[in-house]
Amino acid sequence: MSPADYFRPELTVAAVAERYDRLLMIEELVQGRAVLNQPAGHVEPGETLTQAVARESLEEAGWVFVPKFITGIYLWTDADAGRSFLRVVFTGQLASHLPDRKLDAGILRTLWLSRDDVAAHPERLRNPMVLRSIDDYLQGHRLPVDLDERDGLVERAALL
Repeated sequence: MSPADYFRPELTVAAVAERYDRLLMIEELVQGRAVLNQPAGHVEPGETLTQAVARESLEEAGWVFVPKFITGIYLWTDADAGRSFLRVVFTGQLASHLPDRKLDAGILRTLWLSRDDVAAHPERLRNPMVLRSIDDYLQGHRLPVDLDERDGLVERAALL
């Protein structure tokens, strides 16, 4: 088997952040459709996972996010697009808000929603990992935030 034959999901990160029983969500335009997601995106070359989730939170929501724990690691295949994603979801603290910061292209707005608000419209979720990671967060799932920095576990898994 050559390296080109290996399964290679795209490595992404997302932030689950809560304030006053509401979750920080974004509404973004994807293929002409407004969908709900956490601040999330692809890991860029040379970034650690924690750097990537902090950057994505700032770019997509205008919030400085300090990752404290990994809530879950999820593998999902978008059958329609023929793409697979390995998503590492973090929870942490929102340190500050930069309301005048220009958000990434395609971001329509930020929202503060309850879990039930998010679950009420599953057709509006960017992917099934959004609600699953919220539920895992609310159930208390936590892994050490430096899990990946210690041994490269997640990056190695993405190359399998």
